[in-house]
Amino acid sequence: MSNRNDYPNNTNQRALIASAAARLIAESGISDYAMAKRKAAYSLGLPGNAQLPENAEVEAELRIYQRLFQDEEQTARIDHLLQKSCEIMSIVQRFNPYLTGSVLDGTAGRYAEIDIQLFTDSAKDVEIFLLNQRIDFEHSQPRSERAEAVLTLHGEDAVTNLIVYPPHEERVTFKTRDGRIRQRARLDAVNKMLIARRAGNP
Repeated sequence: MSNRNDYPNNTNQRALIASAAARLIAESGISDYAMAKRKAAYSLGLPGNAQLPENAEVEAELRIYQRLFQDEEQTARIDHLLQKSCEIMSIVQRFNPYLTGSVLDGTAGRYAEIDIQLFTDSAKDVEIFLLNQRIDFEHSQPRSERAEAVLTLHGEDAVTNLIVYPPHEERVTFKTRDGRIRQRARLDAVNKMLIARRAGNP
């Protein structure tokens, strides 16, 4: 007996949902892939039990959409967010920062936020440092149980989340919800990436 995952219409549904979810992420500023997939399925009039695509499928469609419809805008936006990331990572260098998320992997959309992981003994030390630097921040809800705190900086042209972890978590390989390794990069690697992009070698 065939598994329902083998039905052609099920494969088509996954592709339709992935494409619609990618468009939502690119155009509407949704960063949560699970939410984007649910909204996409609903907008397509599919049943609540429709099989949803993997995040990797949505990401592949997102890259295609951005390349076709937002190429110049996307390039400028990523370059800008990488520059802002470098500036902020330089400021918080004492807390061992790593860039991660959509800015690093190149899928950041129009409303994407910068995600920077910090590894330090106390989130309070980061808060005190930011206060001393006269950098305004607010507390946001951590997306991971491992994180001690998320301190969000609202700049005029970018929002940055400083995700604070205890030092031993630096040795842990972080993964996405669908099991893929979550990339991260130190300041020197981000600087090199920005230089290469500006030289036309992304």
